[in-house]
Amino acid sequence: MSNKIVFKRLYGLILPYKYQFMIAMFAALVVAGLSGAQAYMVKPLLDKIFFEKNSYFLAILPFALVALFAVKGFFYGLNFFLLEKIGQTVIREMRIKVFGHIHLQSLSFFHKTPTGELISRIISDINYMQGAISTVVVGLLRDFLQVIFLLVVIFSMNWKLATLSLVFLPAAAIPIVKFGKLFRRLSTRMQEETAEISNIIHESITGAPVVKAFTMERYESKRFSSQVWKLFNTIIEDARYRRIQHPLMEVIGGMGMALIIWFGGSEVIAGNSTPGTFFAFLTALVMIYEPIKAVSKINSTVQQGLAAAVRVFSLLDQHPEITSKPGAADLAPFQNDISLQNLHFSYDGEHPVLQDINLTVPAGEILAIVGPSGSGKSTLANLIPRFFDIEQGSLLIDGVDIRDVTLKSLRRQIAIVTQQTILFNDTIRENIAYGDQNKSEDEIKKAADAAYALKFIEELPEGFDTVIGESGIRLSGGERQRLSIARAILKNAPILVLDEATSALDTESEREVQKALENLMKNRTTFVIAHRLSTIKNADRIIVIKNGRIVEEGTHDVLLELDGEYETLYNMQYQN
Repeated sequence: MSNKIVFKRLYGLILPYKYQFMIAMFAALVVAGLSGAQAYMVKPLLDKIFFEKNSYFLAILPFALVALFAVKGFFYGLNFFLLEKIGQTVIREMRIKVFGHIHLQSLSFFHKTPTGELISRIISDINYMQGAISTVVVGLLRDFLQVIFLLVVIFSMNWKLATLSLVFLPAAAIPIVKFGKLFRRLSTRMQEETAEISNIIHESITGAPVVKAFTMERYESKRFSSQVWKLFNTIIEDARYRRIQHPLMEVIGGMGMALIIWFGGSEVIAGNSTPGTFFAFLTALVMIYEPIKAVSKINSTVQQGLAAAVRVFSLLDQHPEITSKPGAADLAPFQNDISLQNLHFSYDGEHPVLQDINLTVPAGEILAIVGPSGSGKSTLANLIPRFFDIEQGSLLIDGVDIRDVTLKSLRRQIAIVTQQTILFNDTIRENIAYGDQNKSEDEIKKAADAAYALKFIEELPEGFDTVIGESGIRLSGGERQRLSIARAILKNAPILVLDEATSALDTESEREVQKALENLMKNRTTFVIAHRLSTIKNADRIIVIKNGRIVEEGTHDVLLELDGEYETLYNMQYQN
């Protein structure tokens, strides 16, 4: 992404605040004009007071100078505040936009993108963007206007000296451009390494029980330390180039000043110019050089921000793989059946996970899906809420292809309980009501009661107001699973997917959870994926999947009589 495109998009973010921006630019114009006036006032200050000893100018110039500084200070403050506010507002909106955009992505996006990298984009990269916006918008525009006004001043006083001084402006720009490319490359590397640090922190903290169980604390510290050293070395390399750039700019500026003093001094001695004119010119030139020198100092910050902007914009440019197609209708309330017709699916387009799946599930049926690990059971369950798109064939609900309806209306009719219990660091009440924050206290309690969770909730000191910690860490596995069941009960969706909902529980917890699941499955069309065959004996129908195909179908007793795959799975669990 070129600088031109990045700048265009950055300024596009400012457009909604154009009126505030126009006021800020007017203030910047006033500041720039008064900066020129400051430089110009050196001429009467020296010529009229110190050389001509004019008492009239001595009486009015100090007051004029104070007034000029006061007005300039006011407009400088106004310019700074408005542009800083615009910059901060843009950053606030960008964080909200990026976060929302991430949650629009399909599940495959989260499978491919490390969590730490996403955190880094939202926190670290947008912080760097803030530096770029604040610097570019607040500093460079104001400084550019100041340079223009000061150039007018120096040309009005001595065009020969002004022309000579302009020779050094391109020379001062060369290091800025050359070093800018290096700073951009280093900034990109710094942000990538920062993202990797975020990822290591996230993995090691969320995986703390495994780290401790395998006594890998030292290994994780070494892994983190190694990545921190990589970032440190990149930062030092960046500092090394900045160390060279700044003295180089000073030398160029010094050479320019020396030449101007020699030439201007010669003009004064020859009587072609007054000392006041020369010193006013020199003052204006110093004031021109200061913003140019400032650009060299902030060049690294700007390039860092631009590199971050590229990373953020590239994320925003990623379109969700799965969306509601234009003109998609809402799915009508489910009534009749769910039908899978000639369904094929693969994650990479090459290796099939599901093949030739033909299945019709009437409303109210409890369908169990079993098979060896890797056979495609969970994949089949993930296709129902359209977490992934079907490669070939179709999945119909009441005869309507799920790709022809809105995602929201489809997923509103499906409740999911998985082996990996997803809970949030919030109160029990908020976790149960997660799908609908408008549910009443009575409805939440009834859902908790139906999930056999009410008793343990009421025994907690803060009851439903108990904050359960990250992923519900303060609760047992069975308690966490019953909360997720209560959440599904409260949603009251007609289609239910249970993906290994009891496989991680001990026998006692499983018994409690199984009773909760029985309440959840009442009057619902249910897809049950289970390794423990004891949990699906009473299913209306069982299908056996092997290598992505349905190889057997029937009730528990019928499948045992076939002496096939189901019996093999059954014997593996219940016979030595």
